[in-house]
Amino acid sequence: MKKRRDFLKEVCPTVAFAFFGISFLEACSSGSSASDDDVDSTLPGDVTDPGDGSGDGGGSSDNGFSQSGNVYTINISNSNFSSIQTVGGWMNAKSLGIPVLLLRLSQTEVGAYTNVCPHAGANDQWELRNGNIFRCNRHGNSYSTNCNSGLTCYSTTSIQDDSFTMTLS
Repeated sequence: MKKRRDFLKEVCPTVAFAFFGISFLEACSSGSSASDDDVDSTLPGDVTDPGDGSGDGGGSSDNGFSQSGNVYTINISNSNFSSIQTVGGWMNAKSLGIPVLLLRLSQTEVGAYTNVCPHAGANDQWELRNGNIFRCNRHGNSYSTNCNSGLTCYSTTSIQDDSFTMTLS
């Protein structure tokens, strides 16, 4: 199996962009100081977001969230968000096209955190420990969910009628 970089070099950029969308641009970014070992090794096609800003995740029209610019409205009663329907549940929402970690903090609050490790830029390597520590399994660094540990936190509203909004900025 070829590595992602070889794959991207061989595929016509226009076709690849049309097929992969925004994730293609992110995969080709050379602005990161992380080494190849620090970069997520999944192929761009593994991301279900169509890259058109629609936030529809490429799936059905009832995916549990809508997007307007950098504001997401999430309906936690949707099965895509079943892991955050109870306090203490968490999920990596990247598979839905939302680049965040979500943690159910209380009956009325959900925390939203970056999916990018502040240490070396790795993503999708997370586990939750003790209910309030995200650990990046790429290098073992841990970050508290209190938003004072270097892990970027995003603004969320309280849950009302099974929905909340989140602003990524």
